[in-house]
Amino acid sequence: MFSKIFPKIHTEGYKFIVIAVFITIIFLIINNFLGLIGLLLTIWVYYFFRDPERLIIGDDSYLVSPADGEVIKVEEVDGPKELNLENKKFKKISIFMNVFDCHVNRTPCSGTVEEILYKPGKFLNASLDKASEDNERNYYKIKDKHGNDIIVVQIAGLVARRIVCETNKNQDLNQGDRIGMIRFGSRADVYYENYEPLVKVGQTAISGETLLAKS
Repeated sequence: MFSKIFPKIHTEGYKFIVIAVFITIIFLIINNFLGLIGLLLTIWVYYFFRDPERLIIGDDSYLVSPADGEVIKVEEVDGPKELNLENKKFKKISIFMNVFDCHVNRTPCSGTVEEILYKPGKFLNASLDKASEDNERNYYKIKDKHGNDIIVVQIAGLVARRIVCETNKNQDLNQGDRIGMIRFGSRADVYYENYEPLVKVGQTAISGETLLAKS
C-alpha cells in the first residue's frame, strides 16, 4: 500500500524534486497561496519521476509495452533508415506519453541489444508524424529470442529535453527490463516483425504489462 502511494523514484528525478522543494519554500515565505502552488508542483514532479515495479508476463511469444500512455498508431511501415532498415517492412506501434504518465521505458522482449543510436533533433509535439524523423530520438535494435529484429525508439516531445539511455550495446535483456526514460512529454515507437498486434488506437498501455503483440 505504501509503495503505491509513494512509489520508487527514478534517480533522474532527485535533483528536480530538490529544486521543486526549494521553490516551494521560497513561495511559502512570500505567502501561503504561492506555497500551495509550490507544494502541488513538488507533488507533480515526484509522481512524474516515479518508477513503480511492474508485473511482467515473461513470455517470449508476446511483446509488452515499452511505455505508459495512449496507443496513437498501429501500422505497417518501412524500417528506420537510421538503422539501414528502410528496405525492410515492419509493423509499428506508437505510444504517446503525456506529462502525467510514468516515463520510464522498458524492453518489449527478451534479447540482445545489437545497436543503440542517438539522433539529435527538434522538440516538436511527439504525437505528430514528423516527430519520428525530426525530433531528438534514441534507437535500440534488439534481437529477440526468435531471431527477430525489434526496434524501440524513444522520441523526445514538445517539453522533453533529455533522453536517458540506461542500456549498453551487446547487453542481454529480460522482457520488461528498464532501458531508460524520457523527461517530460514524449513518445515511444516499437517496430517489430513476425508478431500480430493485440492493441488498437486509443487504448491505454502500461509499460511492461500491456501485451502489444503476439507471435
